[in-house]
Amino acid sequence: MQIYTTQISTTQISTTQISTTRFGCLTIQPSDVLHFPGGIVGLEDCQRWVLLADSENEALAWLQCTSRPEVALAVVHPQRFVPGYQLRVPTREFEALSVNSRADVEMLVIVSSHQGEVTLNLKAPLVINLPRRLGRQVITDAEAAVRHSLTPERAPLKRVA
Repeated sequence: MQIYTTQISTTQISTTQISTTRFGCLTIQPSDVLHFPGGIVGLEDCQRWVLLADSENEALAWLQCTSRPEVALAVVHPQRFVPGYQLRVPTREFEALSVNSRADVEMLVIVSSHQGEVTLNLKAPLVINLPRRLGRQVITDAEAAVRHSLTPERAPLKRVA
């Protein structure tokens, strides 16, 4: 999946400026925008997003809302952190995204912090039809965690003296 950097050409006349609290002012092209017609759970009013690379961590990207400067979601490819993770997406979900080929589909999951732990939402991944720039959050029926912890568990300390 192509993840856009914050260094986008400003020479094209069809570019748009968006303001963000995390990345400052960005210039984007209409082809950079991902449309989520139903929004994302809890952010139903946020329907247009831009995917930005993280400058410090290549595994991480940011889904920045184009209409709300304060809304940016950290996202990752789930297989990078949970190698056995698979999602069976119902055909109706693919139809809603106008998917012609599964090769056109990219899946990301939202990263968050909960009680000091970094977690992935494996229960509700973001499914994106890349050629159409169309996405939706899919709530799966599978036994997947809403808060899959990425924080390594510490072994309990042993008393030696």
